[in-house]
Amino acid sequence: MTCILYVVVSGNLMYNSFPTLPISQKSWSIIATAALLPCAFLKNLKSVSKFSLLCTLAHFVINILVIAYCLSRARDWAWDKVKFYIDVKKFPISIGIIVFSYTSQIFLPSLEGNMHNPKEFHCMMNWTHIAACILKGLFALVAYLTWADETKEVITDNLPSTIRAVVNIFLVAKALLSYPLPFFAAVEVLEKSLFQEGTRACFPNCYGGDGRLKSWGLTLRCALVILTLLMAIYVPHFALLMGLTGSLTGAGLCFLLPSLFHLKLLWRKLQWHHVFFDVSIFVIGSICSISGFIHSLEGLIEAFKYNIEE
Repeated sequence: MTCILYVVVSGNLMYNSFPTLPISQKSWSIIATAALLPCAFLKNLKSVSKFSLLCTLAHFVINILVIAYCLSRARDWAWDKVKFYIDVKKFPISIGIIVFSYTSQIFLPSLEGNMHNPKEFHCMMNWTHIAACILKGLFALVAYLTWADETKEVITDNLPSTIRAVVNIFLVAKALLSYPLPFFAAVEVLEKSLFQEGTRACFPNCYGGDGRLKSWGLTLRCALVILTLLMAIYVPHFALLMGLTGSLTGAGLCFLLPSLFHLKLLWRKLQWHHVFFDVSIFVIGSICSISGFIHSLEGLIEAFKYNIEE
């Protein structure tokens, strides 16, 4: 689902950056996927980390350009538009989007296992998530103050055409460079559970005796890349798909399963307030997950029914 979102946003950004070109959003998604096919050849997390480093550098450039533009319009900021209220229909979708943006559980086992000093894992997690929370909040606030109610789903779509094209190219580069990490994590999980666990594996080992990936294994990886393209073409609504993903998988990974496993594994050692917090997290997470899923699905059905574009 994460990989699908990167393909969707790449097509959306390129289409909005060059609207005069006779290329549809779906065609841009196909071009983006063609550039992503080499991901099928990734062998280890070290090679993936190089793409992630380049992704981070592109992200810095994007933030600097967007925030600089917003600050240049600071005199016109719409402080009166900043209100704290809850839209019953849109709030669950927003929760799904926020949860999705912090969903990194699928990457963490590989990341911790490949760290030079695994003891620093928890410290790294704390500081990176605190920094991400602060920076994302400030970025969203500054952008909303600049465009208020006219703020679009992809913030860079609000920029003037000249700046937007430059920023969107960096954003596309960021999306394409972000793709290898979730793709590799998904492939690693599938290979270990279905193709490598000895007698428990459902299918033959996809690696030869020399450690090289067999041709049919490489074909399956390529097919997985193509699958993300097909989903991106048929569900081209970024925010709704992001909300659906966060509500469906993010809430389960962030709220439901951790609290459930904590209760299951440490039931006899937990104090009453620990049990209370776990149960509260599970109940609230379930409500957010179900309501976010329903409203995101309703939004997608409405978008397809009335042929609503991004």
